[in-house]
Amino acid sequence: MSAPAEVVEYDPRWPLWFTEIHARLMPYLTGLPHQVEHVGSTSVPGLAAKPIIDLDVVVPSAELVPAAIERLTAAGYRHEGDQGIPGREAFALPADAAHYHHLYVVVDGNKAHRDHVLLRDHLRTNAADRERYAERKRELAHLLHTDRAAYVDAKGALVEELIAKADGSARGGGSGRTGA
Repeated sequence: MSAPAEVVEYDPRWPLWFTEIHARLMPYLTGLPHQVEHVGSTSVPGLAAKPIIDLDVVVPSAELVPAAIERLTAAGYRHEGDQGIPGREAFALPADAAHYHHLYVVVDGNKAHRDHVLLRDHLRTNAADRERYAERKRELAHLLHTDRAAYVDAKGALVEELIAKADGSARGGGSGRTGA
């Protein structure tokens, strides 16, 4: 299954796809303390996105990360390391995946987990920033066919600005604007 290379309008099926993927994971994660969270753009109602479901398997401590990796490998995923983002272990899809998705293991409250949740929750509640982000993704969508890394990099400053803004709001620090 190849990665979708387009930004599309929000699809109300995305939460259902998350539920299906989550259900497939559950037998492998039984007995392991964890939560599974829908993060990324498809978790934000009304946000244009690549039709890729992002899931965080959230464990309460770093000591549980190896067990989570082992269980997800048994489910057919291939561990790909942190892919340059400390605290976020990434996985390639199993051959029988029904929906394209990104799967990560993170520790509850670490920077990778916190950034995912801050951005998601901010975009769910801030329509102006949600539209700014959607517009930026639409502007860059042509890169998805030729240079995915450039697409991610070109969104980076806005993503960091939105996370900082969300973090400032979450801490009661006002707008949290970085000037980026």
